[in-house]
Amino acid sequence: MTQPRTGRPPRADAVRNRLKVLEAAEAVFDARGTTASTEEVARAAGVGIGTVFRHFPTKETLLEAVYVSRLRKLAEEAGALASADDPGVAFFAFFTRVVGHAATKNALSAALTEAGVDVRDAAAETGQGLKQALATLLSRAQEAGAVRGDVGLPEVMTLLVGASQAAERADVEVRDRALNVVFDGLRAHR
Repeated sequence: MTQPRTGRPPRADAVRNRLKVLEAAEAVFDARGTTASTEEVARAAGVGIGTVFRHFPTKETLLEAVYVSRLRKLAEEAGALASADDPGVAFFAFFTRVVGHAATKNALSAALTEAGVDVRDAAAETGQGLKQALATLLSRAQEAGAVRGDVGLPEVMTLLVGASQAAERADVEVRDRALNVVFDGLRAHR
């Protein structure tokens, strides 16, 4: 959030309202898709439409904030899993989580691209943090002998993208079976 021109930090209620709007937008876009209106977001947040636009001047800025927030949360989850007792379980659980979020993430990305937003640029910093966290999960899983040593981050990212796109078109049961096939290919064979 930008600082007011006075140089003072934002008021506590403004920070709370921004967070409420962002959380409500995530829930609304998850449930209704990216075509849901900002009025629906305002209602879900329990604020007026003016409050939404005070923090997010356009729907595109709101969509972008939701997109970046989702990536940031995934990076934080990956970071938290980096110290898990079982690095293999942590790696595969995170992979599954990312694929499970694919439909909403891809819809947000498509809506932003359609609006002329460079998604890679908008999420560059957060995306880099996510890649670093995933690299740590991969490295730990390989050190523990749970993931093949000849697989690098580029291969894992490619598999994540492919599995995520496929998951959008499959029911949960098929998605889970397909993930098991992918995981069998990633597992270190002892």
